[in-house]
Amino acid sequence: MSAEVVLESARRRAWTLGVAESLTGGLVAAALVEVPGASRVLRGAVVAYATDLKATLLGVDQELLAERGAVDPDVALAMADGVRRATGAQVGLATTGVAGPDPQDGKEPGLAFVAVVTPRGGRVRRCELSGDRAAVRAGACAAVLDLAAEMCGDQDAR
Repeated sequence: MSAEVVLESARRRAWTLGVAESLTGGLVAAALVEVPGASRVLRGAVVAYATDLKATLLGVDQELLAERGAVDPDVALAMADGVRRATGAQVGLATTGVAGPDPQDGKEPGLAFVAVVTPRGGRVRRCELSGDRAAVRAGACAAVLDLAAEMCGDQDAR
């Protein structure tokens, strides 16, 4: 449902979408392309699973990545902004986090940050998800789509 809402809200605003994914590994893009007509809105997606790709493909500051690691709210925002530039979209969605089963950079499994940047501004949301890898990845996918629905909707960005 959220993917449909995101696509329709963006379409009404004549906005296009770009998606940057890490822990979700393509789930967000897949959810969007399941919706008929997605090609009118979705420009593309980048799965930057490795930390270095977040810098080279999405333009995330290497010092930020070295200092804080990939699982960080500012990294999520930079990924969302970077995918906007990379795809030529007005809206960028991003996911980063730890799906598990092991911690990453001192962060526990289930911690994720999702971000959305639109022409009206950007927001990031911290998620503490439970369950196995599949549940954490699905939860992060749902969280970024929910945030995008809010940000692309008729309400002003908060």
